This record gives sequence, structure tokens and C-alpha cells, in this order.
Amino acid sequence: MPIRRHCIRRYSQPSIVLATALLCATAAHAQGGETFKIAFIDPLSGPFVSTGELMRDHVQYAVEDVNAKGGLFNGAKLQLLQFDSKLSAQESQAALQAAIDQGARVVVTGGSGSSVVAALVQAASRHNQRNPGKEVLVLNHSSIDPELTGKACSFWHFMFDANTAMRMQAIASYIKTQPGIRKVYLLNQDYAHGKQWAAYGRQMVSAARPDIQFTGEMLHPIGRVKDFAPYVAKIKETGADSVITGNWGQDLTLLLKSAADSGYDLRYFNHSAGGMPGTVTSFAQTRIGQLTWVAEWHPGQAGRPLADARAQEYKARMGKDFMAPRMDLVPRMLAAAMAKAQSTEPVKIALAMEDLQMDTVVGPVRMRGKDHQLLLPQVVNTIAPVDGKLVKAGWEGTNYGFRTDAVYTPEQVELPTYCQMKRPGGR
Repeated sequence: MPIRRHCIRRYSQPSIVLATALLCATAAHAQGGETFKIAFIDPLSGPFVSTGELMRDHVQYAVEDVNAKGGLFNGAKLQLLQFDSKLSAQESQAALQAAIDQGARVVVTGGSGSSVVAALVQAASRHNQRNPGKEVLVLNHSSIDPELTGKACSFWHFMFDANTAMRMQAIASYIKTQPGIRKVYLLNQDYAHGKQWAAYGRQMVSAARPDIQFTGEMLHPIGRVKDFAPYVAKIKETGADSVITGNWGQDLTLLLKSAADSGYDLRYFNHSAGGMPGTVTSFAQTRIGQLTWVAEWHPGQAGRPLADARAQEYKARMGKDFMAPRMDLVPRMLAAAMAKAQSTEPVKIALAMEDLQMDTVVGPVRMRGKDHQLLLPQVVNTIAPVDGKLVKAGWEGTNYGFRTDAVYTPEQVELPTYCQMKRPGGR
């Protein structure tokens, strides 16, 4: 940030002299390498390491891009600190304290599950209450428990993804247009998100298509099933033609493999399948069934030239595929809120982020102020073979890509909130 000429002018009024001196000192300090520290806390080891690394890389790229374009409003740069959550609430809370000790004022997280994010929000809230003036914010890119912006909402937490109910709203709206779907089975991981995906699936799909029959429901341990053949056999016994599953990572790829090995041609409805590394490769190898998922964007989506350009830039710089605009958005919206607030104080940043609207690579988005839920479009799409028309390019070196099935605006998937937020200082 260049020191402007008014910094060296002479003023007669003492108050103006003082204000000008402070402004010049801020500018000079920013030029000298001032940084604003962000802590990334997500799985960087264990069975979901590839997912954690994908999330980290998207955030890191955006941080570097913000810095390359001038940094923050005061010329300071963002700095990303990295911590391994190990998929553990206890480890994540220890990482939070380490991040605070190192000077981080913002935590970016979301890939360790909603229970971990909830624990981080609670820990951050306790810290903020005990340490006024040294608050931290939690920016959540992927944990989509509606309770985080509902009954358990917090002033210190912001959700940058459509929550479970909003994503299922898009899926249900699409299923309403598909008369061939008649019998649905619910197979999900045995933890909060899996149970919610099943519950919202039954509730919302039933409302959209009362004629659909739910043939059964089952939960399984997360990350511990090595062979899904017994689960597939149970589904097959019920005669289901489709499965609503919130599985992700290896729990999804192994399910696809077992179903393919049995020759069972199922339709799967999932929340983020194509955004996980290796899923398209696994599906291309099985070549049986249809995998439909929902996100704010998918690679190759028509009518999104800015997203295409961002994906090309990301590939050139990171050497990897761009998958999640919402993760890329987190540092950018943080920087925009700082610019709006003209401050690096977390309380002022949070207030500025409320109802902040941005034009993004996936279209206009808005951070709903009353519950800190980002409202963004949702695209239902299916992993399908390249046909040169609906699917023009393959993914992960395969001849499978993404077919757009339906696009819903933020307003079409927006749902009411039950948040009763407690604000600092009675704001």
C-alpha cells in the first residue's frame, strides 16, 4: 500500500496531525510485511486426507490470489496456518488453541464433520467471552448441519455452504420431475450428518413425491466398513431402484464398487460426491448405476465462464483440479468484509459480513445476516459418459464428466431459520 502524499503534508491542527500520523504508521507497517493470520483446521492425515488436502489447496490458492492482487484494505497480507484436525473434536480444539497462541484471528474449517465444527464454535465462543478484544471467528466451508445456523447458531460462526436441508430441497425438487424413480432406500453413515441426510431425504422427497415408496433404512459405522456387499444385498432384497446416501470419501467409493460387483444398477443421490477426489474415477471403473449430486457448481457447467476461468487459473498454479468455489470464496469474502468494515477486528468483520452480497464465479451470493448462512445456487448434476453434447469433457483422465440436470437459484432453495442469535454487546 503506497504511502500517499498527504502523509507528508504539514497540518496546523493537533488532532489532524495525530490522525495523519496514525494513518501513515498503519500504511508503513503494512508495507513492512504485516499479516493477518488464518488457521486452517481440517483432516490432513488418515482415511480422509485427500479430502482435507483438496480443501486446504482451495483455501491456500484464494489466499495467495488475494495477496497477489494487493492484499487487504490496509495493504496487509493474509497468512494461512495449517493444522491437522485428525477428524477429532479434541484434536481440533487443541489446534484452535495453538492457532490462537500463534496469532490467528480467523479459523477456516468444515471437513471434519459437523460435530467437530460445533465443538470448535463452542470453544471459540468460550475464548471470545473470556478474552474481549482478542476474539476469533469460525468460517465453515463444508459442514452443513442446519443446527449450526439454526438452534445452535453463533455470532462467531459463518456457514459458506448450503446446509443439508437446502441441498436436499434441490434433490427433492429434481426427483419430483423424475417419474422413473419409484422405490428409494436410505443408506447412510452413523453420525449426525448421515442421520440428517436420511431424515431430510425421507421428509422432503415424500413431500415432493408422495407416491415414492421408501423400502428401508440403514446406518453403518463411518470410515470402518471395508466391504459393502452385505449392505448392497440388503438393498437389493427390497427392490429399491435408488439410494439416498450421504456417504463420502472411501465410504462412497467402496459402496459403488460393491454395487457394481453385484451387477446392481442403482441410482444414487448424494450431497457432494463429484467434489471428492477419486469419485469420478471410481464410478468410471464400475460403469454401473447413476450418481447424482448437488453443489454450487460442477466442472464444465454451461453459462459459468468466470468459474471456467478460475478453474483454469487454479489448474495452472496448483497443478490440481478446481472443484469447490465455496471454499475459494471464504478468503475472498473475508477480505471483502474487512474492506467494508475498514477493520481487522473480528467483531467488526462479522458485522460487516452480515448480509454482505458478492458477485462470484457462480453468480450472486448473500450471507444471510440473521443466521450467518450463505445463500448460493445449487446445481443437481450426474456423473455420466462424455457424449459431446450434455457432457463435453471427461474428468480425472476418464471419459466420464458431469451432466447438468437442474439449476436452482439461492431463492429457490432458501429455507426458514430458527436462529435466535446472541450478539456481543447487545447489538
